[in-house]
Amino acid sequence: MYNPAVDLGTFLQQLINALSLGSLYALIAIGYTMVYGILRLINFAHGDLLMVGAYVGVMGVGMFTWPWPLAFGLAVVLTGLLGVLLERGAYRPLRQAPRISLLISAIAASFLLENLALVIFGGRPNPFPVPHFFQGVIAWGELFIPRLSLLIPGVTALFLGLLFWVVYRTRAGRAMRAIAFDMETVSLMGVNINRIIALTFLLGSLLAGAGGLLWAMKYPQVNPFMGILPGLKAFIAAVLGGIGNLTGAVLGGLLLGLLEIMIPALFPDWAGYRDALAFGLLIILLLVRPTGLLGEALGEEKL
Repeated sequence: MYNPAVDLGTFLQQLINALSLGSLYALIAIGYTMVYGILRLINFAHGDLLMVGAYVGVMGVGMFTWPWPLAFGLAVVLTGLLGVLLERGAYRPLRQAPRISLLISAIAASFLLENLALVIFGGRPNPFPVPHFFQGVIAWGELFIPRLSLLIPGVTALFLGLLFWVVYRTRAGRAMRAIAFDMETVSLMGVNINRIIALTFLLGSLLAGAGGLLWAMKYPQVNPFMGILPGLKAFIAAVLGGIGNLTGAVLGGLLLGLLEIMIPALFPDWAGYRDALAFGLLIILLLVRPTGLLGEALGEEKL
């Protein structure tokens, strides 16, 4: 049932929350779409990289009491390097194998990361020490907006701007887009395929690490399985926008965040079906437009 008590102030507040959540989905979805654009691989371990970034941030700020810029920067870098390690150990040896082998390897890598975290950190959720800079509420008239809800879209825009610059304005980015179009021809032209694919995993994993830190501050706790649901939601966002398309991943993330926040706000009776709405949307989209909003014909996805 529609909620008639939603005034303009409440609507704007929920809209900012939707933008914040959608920005997180977009940040994580980029990693899925970059890897798929080049290897046609759904990297199911991508959501668990989010979890690794959050745990490294917890250790840096909480255990070692490092300044948060140092701890968060190290968390993002280590998560990026872990993504490169996964590509080198779990995916590169199977690149010429049937695609189902790569998919199974990705699922195995996901379970490996989750269970390693379970053994090392235990299954009990741990609180995430949110730095003071990200705390507090900004009052604007009748609006009371958490500072983090405003910072998340800004940080996401910064990371995405840097990524789009790399992909569309550098030689490495041109190589990525060429490999996404025709890997065999690009390899015959002397491009180091392995190096470019490793760079793709590095960039996607860096964004996953940043997304993990922002997610852990927005929902301040960490556990070994925290990356599963946001990873799945980001995958839905990538498919929604057109997996293999960077702009589509951003659009899909923002749209998914908008639907998840605004529909329960306007129709409170549907609040318990928030996750069902996301997965139902995926099913409907695949039935109506299998390539996504900005996707192209199967086999022609490009960065």
